[in-house]
Amino acid sequence: MMIELDMDDGRWDGLRLDILAQTAIAQTLVHLSILHDHVEISVLACDDARIGELNREFRGKATPTNVLSWPAEDVRPPALPTADPDGSLPLGDIAIAYETCEREANAADKPFSAHVTHLIVHGTLHLLGYDHEVEAEAAQMEAIETEILGKLGLPDPYL
Repeated sequence: MMIELDMDDGRWDGLRLDILAQTAIAQTLVHLSILHDHVEISVLACDDARIGELNREFRGKATPTNVLSWPAEDVRPPALPTADPDGSLPLGDIAIAYETCEREANAADKPFSAHVTHLIVHGTLHLLGYDHEVEAEAAQMEAIETEILGKLGLPDPYL
């Protein structure tokens, strides 16, 4: 698995986001039985200003958010993206905002690293076609997130 990590905000440095993202993404893929050695994901670790720009540009919402995802291919579970001719399996890009994540973790009285792990899992599921626009899909996605985080020793993020 290859994760390209772009640290756009130095506050992320103390978290060891490289290891955290690797662990969260790997556990998500294993949980979904995606055992492809050449998965590629790009993660942008940014601030609220940058994610606000991205949210406005791609979703028409001029506010910061915690995490955004851009799938490389539009798929719906259980279908998987198609591997490239060279054998690589690009899943897409994730952006995560420091200030919003920190505020949310503090408001929920949860460790910052646990909340960020949850959001990386959440973003990875979006890359694989999972969504939460309708209630049934949201319930499915939340259940999968809870199972994955439980395997990582983290509590249910929705309690």
